[in-house]
Amino acid sequence: MKLKPLGDRVIVKVLDAEEKTSGGIVLPDSAKEKPQQAEVVAVGKGKTLESGTVETPDVKVGDKILFGKYSGTEVNTGGTDYLILRTDDIMAIVS
Repeated sequence: MKLKPLGDRVIVKVLDAEEKTSGGIVLPDSAKEKPQQAEVVAVGKGKTLESGTVETPDVKVGDKILFGKYSGTEVNTGGTDYLILRTDDIMAIVS
């Protein structure tokens, strides 16, 4: 990957949305919700606090995360779509 996140930013690859409901109904593209789950691809060094110390992010490369529905900035590099998020936009790590 040619992107390196700065500060408290994280680059993620969004995982595909579900194509079927739990009842087995196939959803058309227009009815699918925007996916909120992703895999962390790169992590910045962390947020620099006013005291000068660096707060390292809680996530690491390979973690699966949940993020806010309309969070981040979409980028495309090498034909692959990525999302750049701030660590504050990450709500949970999926285990």
